[in-house]
Parts: sequence; structure tokens; C-alpha cells
Amino acid sequence: MKKTVLLLVMVALIFTAVPSQAFAVNTATHGKITGKTVVSGLVSLIIWPGIGQYINDNETKKNLTHALIGLFPPFRLWSGWDGLIDRQGGRWDGKI
Repeated sequence: MKKTVLLLVMVALIFTAVPSQAFAVNTATHGKITGKTVVSGLVSLIIWPGIGQYINDNETKKNLTHALIGLFPPFRLWSGWDGLIDRQGGRWDGKI
């Protein structure tokens, strides 16, 4: 548990230290990063994948997909990132 918390703190420090252009998001397919999306990304990463997508008002199909596939560690990171950038739609809609 301590290692997990330490890893999350290190990742948070890295995100605050890196200039914002390094993580620029295409706003044509993604929303803006706001306080709400930061919370949804952290909830998906730490508590349970899919909850963050629910907070971002995504479709039920996407919420369930994240909740099931997010059980596996690499996909939990994907779900957290997806919640952070507030990506609407997804693979179901023919998007990556």
C-alpha cells in the first residue's frame, strides 16, 4: 500500500513539474482538463475504473467497459488518463 501511494505521489509531482505543452490535449475530441476531470481521473485510477467516466457524464456503455476492463492494472492507468482528459465516445464509436 505504501508503494502504491508513493508511486501516485511521484506521478503527481511529475505532472506538476512538466510544462503543460508536453501533455497537450486535442480539444476537438477531448474536453478541457478541469477540476472535475482531475477528480474523475484520480477516482478511476485509485478507487475504481468507470466511476471517473460516470463523473464525466459518459454513456453507460463506456462506464461499464471501463469498470470491467479496468480491473487489470495496465487498463486502470488508461481509465485514469481517459477520465483526466474527459474523452467522450471511445472504441465503441470507432475511435481509439
